[in-house]
Amino acid sequence: MVKGIIVHEVGGPEVLKWENIEVKEPREGEVKIRHMAVGINFVDVNYRKGLYSTKTPFIPGVEAAAVVTDVGPGLTGLQVGDRVAYAGPQGAYVEERIISADKLVPLPNSVGDVVAASIMIKGMTAQMLLRRVFKVKKGHKIFVHAAAGGVGSLLVQWGRSLGATVIAAVCNEEKAVQAKEDGADHVITYSQENFVDRVKEITEGAGVEVVYDAVGKDTLKGSLNCLGLRGCLVSYGQASGAPDPIPVSVLQPKSLFLTRPSLFHYIGTRDELLETAGELFAAVATGNVGWEGMMICQSKHFTW
Repeated sequence: MVKGIIVHEVGGPEVLKWENIEVKEPREGEVKIRHMAVGINFVDVNYRKGLYSTKTPFIPGVEAAAVVTDVGPGLTGLQVGDRVAYAGPQGAYVEERIISADKLVPLPNSVGDVVAASIMIKGMTAQMLLRRVFKVKKGHKIFVHAAAGGVGSLLVQWGRSLGATVIAAVCNEEKAVQAKEDGADHVITYSQENFVDRVKEITEGAGVEVVYDAVGKDTLKGSLNCLGLRGCLVSYGQASGAPDPIPVSVLQPKSLFLTRPSLFHYIGTRDELLETAGELFAAVATGNVGWEGMMICQSKHFTW
């Protein structure tokens, strides 16, 4: 019998129940997969707590690496034994599941199961932010908030590999060490320095081309002041809470851009998904980004 974690009512970790589940046969356009490793994300915790609206019961988990064990009628392009990964469709906290074939991406031999499961969402988010929302080029100066977090760490590493000067902001000395090890050119510690003043000092008053802000309420207005002429503020998280409204008029003095992107708006087509994942896997294979510290769990070792 296939096992999985089911949430019947929202709450603390105690609502995660390890139970038998039924996995049917794949229909047209679907495949059956056996999970080899499953990623753990804060979004899973938020769903479990009831912070995001969803019907119960539900199975958490939004990314994993797997092996195809069966394919639906008439399906081409995938076959039994193929290694695959995905990000997005909830329901990953199980040993096996049925999933739409168009949500899967092939895994190259250069990327292991554990790495894929830990990096799909964070890595594709980093690719989106650096290569599509704002296309970072050699010589750009970029400012990364929460630089020791999952996405922040990848932005520092990948941004540096693209030839950008990376300014990283973190909350304590321990995380400052990590940001430096990831390749940040300059590290700002929130508790010790005013990040706006330091960015202006580092850039000699010119500001940066782009700010990646995952903090939200506590930093967004300051982030605008870190930008140079025609700079871009990318707000992609709100760890400190939802930001206060910003009048459009504050963008005018330096012709600034402000955006709040969602990964799933950038991988909405099959071609976009494959391109995004492909560039991520290439960056992993070449060592431009690492995955140390990513939270993963092999499916056979579920203990929650």
